[in-house]
Amino acid sequence: MPEITDTPPAEVRAEHAALQAALTASLPPKHIDNNLLIASWNIRGFGDLTKKWTATAGDSPKRDLRSLLYISEIVSRFDIIAIQEVKGNLRALRHMLKYLNRIDDVWSFILTDETRGDAGNNERLAFVFDTRRVQLSGLAAELVVPTDGEATLVSGFQTQFARTPYAVAFKARGKTFILVTLHVLFGGCSAERVPELRAIAAWLRGWAREMNSFNQNLITLGDFNLDLLGSDLADALFSTGLATPPELQTQDRTIFGATSEVRHADQIAWFPGGQGTPGLSSLTYNNAADVFNFEPLVLNDLGLTRMQKSFRVSDHLPLWAEFRT
Repeated sequence: MPEITDTPPAEVRAEHAALQAALTASLPPKHIDNNLLIASWNIRGFGDLTKKWTATAGDSPKRDLRSLLYISEIVSRFDIIAIQEVKGNLRALRHMLKYLNRIDDVWSFILTDETRGDAGNNERLAFVFDTRRVQLSGLAAELVVPTDGEATLVSGFQTQFARTPYAVAFKARGKTFILVTLHVLFGGCSAERVPELRAIAAWLRGWAREMNSFNQNLITLGDFNLDLLGSDLADALFSTGLATPPELQTQDRTIFGATSEVRHADQIAWFPGGQGTPGLSSLTYNNAADVFNFEPLVLNDLGLTRMQKSFRVSDHLPLWAEFRT
């Protein structure tokens, strides 16, 4: 069977080259000892892999080496990327790391165990990062709600997070920052997400204040399953002062294209400071953030619908923000 490090077929090489050119044109380059590119991507059902360059009708899963090559190329353009929907089966993740480390063994990852139960959907939360640019700083923790008198962070939230948010500390050029990634429970209706989003926002504000006193930074990113800006869901998340880059506010997050209103399921957010919020202390936002729309660039010779592409690559688009250290 072929390996992802093998030379791909000609049609895959051509499409890969076009994807590389689009990434180079769309994303800031990595400047050693200057900038930091932090990204988030919900990669749909990122688990098993069909070890063929192009999966055919009888293959399961539909994610193949060709699709994984494109995913890996996108991931390689960031310094750290939070990935949601990593599954119990780690075959695709391991082959992606094999591709990223095909020349120098410099890419690493850290992830949670799979979350059991219907709500957890056997998902993991992961960070993949370039060790030439960032290193682990020591902390890795799953955020849980206390069970004593402080258990009720907000009215209506008396349980644990469906998929516990995952916090990991990194350092770059001597600056420490904590990234918190999460995948909020979708539930049966949007109202079911409001208590969890309020609890997450309250938890993050308290922790950000503590981190700020140590000259550290806290940034949260992931799939919040928000609806529209200005909705009850968005108000629940941003009620404690969290904010997202204005450059992201008009960008749709899915491959299906914006409808009449932009959906904001995925977010990168932090406390900007002022009005009682702690702000970033040792990172500076570079006023650059965007999504990368890979959908028009990949798998175009196969006659696939966007929904079919979503099972090979993803239904979500990666989003990123650039910082200075």
